[in-house]
Parts: sequence; structure tokens; C-alpha cells
Amino acid sequence: MSESAKPILSDDVAQALTEGRAVVALESTIFSTLGLPAPANADALELCKQAVLDQGATPAVAAILDGRPHVGLSSDEEKRVLQGTRKVAERDLSVAQAQGWDVGVTTVSATVALAHAAGISVFATGGIGGVHRGSELSGDISADLDAIANHPVITVCAGAKAFLDLPRTLEYLETVGVPVLGWQHDWFPAFYTRSSGLPIPHRVDDERVVCDVLRLRARPATGVLLTVPIPVDDEIPESRINAVLTAALDSSARAGVTGPAVTPYVLERIEKETDGQSVPANLALARNNAAIAARVAVALASPAV
Repeated sequence: MSESAKPILSDDVAQALTEGRAVVALESTIFSTLGLPAPANADALELCKQAVLDQGATPAVAAILDGRPHVGLSSDEEKRVLQGTRKVAERDLSVAQAQGWDVGVTTVSATVALAHAAGISVFATGGIGGVHRGSELSGDISADLDAIANHPVITVCAGAKAFLDLPRTLEYLETVGVPVLGWQHDWFPAFYTRSSGLPIPHRVDDERVVCDVLRLRARPATGVLLTVPIPVDDEIPESRINAVLTAALDSSARAGVTGPAVTPYVLERIEKETDGQSVPANLALARNNAAIAARVAVALASPAV
């Protein structure tokens, strides 16, 4: 990333990085109207920030504002993000800057790239994108996966979004050389449910092990994926969510929804079909991921013992 394209850091984020203290990057799409309905998006922002602070780390929300990438936002800038309706993936970062976008909310891929450019090694999100069902015909594979593979950042998530092709997502991550870890869990999470039924490649039970995986990986430019299951009390039963997912995907296909538009469309349908139960589940897993990410960031910033 060129000097002119490097992100602007908030004062607290810049100071924490200068002092070698723990920082956790946070994407802004989840906090916008594209991620959660108001006022739940504002609740998610405060919950995630506080979860990071409670573990002794500094939260750093990423976004494009007035054509410039930012990592770490003021309260006024956060208010702008809450109203954001324009999504920015990694490929869009240069376009958003060249065209001077007013507000661009960052996806996983863009946030991983900006975190790396800022010198931040840990990033928390809700769920990553992945290989879409029917990708053998559509070729629809989220840019999140290649971004994780090409930036040395630990991405902490509740697995991939449940409406994706999870077996192929895991296969793709293996192909591009991303270590996939399960946080104190043996199964790959499926966002709203703790297990997709797919075994996790590697279980880890301690944050220092996660840090060591980042330090010792065979490809220095590659990131690490740490999957954290949704807390037990907030899980939506698999039998219920599967029926809702099928209906939402069928609806998106009939409506001709493709590409990046699929995720917000399906999430909105899930919210309606679960009578809003998906929203508190989203809040719980996002907060939990942020807390675990902060623990990892603190361990990464601490001298090895």
C-alpha cells in the first residue's frame, strides 16, 4: 500500500501501536445498516468496543471516510458509519479513495488489508465470507478468503456464514495455506450454531498457542483463521436455522440476488423468519469474538514467558 493510501490512525490507536500495546481491528460493515438493523448496529459497536477494552486492548474500527481509509474512529465518525450503506471490499479500497467516497464500510477483506497496513495483527468480525453454494456454476467465492491468505493477520470469527458451502470453504482455505484453528472447540462453527458437523483442522486452548501459530507459519505473508463458536446460551437450534436458511437462499435465487448483495439479503430474511432471534445471536457472537481477539492481541503484545 502506497504512503498516500495508508490509513489514518486515531490518536488512541496510534499511541497504542507506538507503545507496543494490544490493538484489535474491527470491520465496520457489521456496525452499519448493511450488517444489523438500527439500533442493534449501534449496540454491536458498543458491545464489541467494550469487550476489547475489558481485556486490556484498544479497539480500532476501520472505514473509508471522505475518501481516506481510517483505522480507529472518533465518536462523530462512528455515527457516520452507523448510517453507512456503501460496502468496501479490498478491491474497492483504491476506488473509494480515488472517487472520494463519503462513507464506505469495510468488509472482512478490506479490514484485514487495512489492519496489516496499520501494523495491527489481530482482527475480529462476526463471520467471514466463503465459497457460495453453487460456486461450481457461479464462481462466487468471497474475497475474504484470499485476503486472509495474503495478509499476516489473525482473523477471529464465528466460522463462515451458515448459508455458504462450508466444506468447500474449508477446502479453499487449505488450498491457499491458511491455518484454521478452533478456539477450545473441535468443530468448525456455522455462525448461529456451534458446530457445522465439520471437524476443525486444529484445536487450540490457549491464546499463546494462537500467537505461536502466527509466528511460526510456513508462509510469512499468510494470515491465521481462529474460529470461535457462538456462546452456548445464544445458539439458534440447528433444526430451526437450517429451514430458515433454505427458505432465504431460495428467495434470493428467485429474486436474482447475486454476489455481495447475497449476504445482506439473506441476513434480513433470517431476521424476519426467526422473529428477530438472529439479532441477539449476532450481538452475542460478535461480542464474544471481540473478547477472544483482545485476549490474543494482549498475548501477542506481551513478552513470551
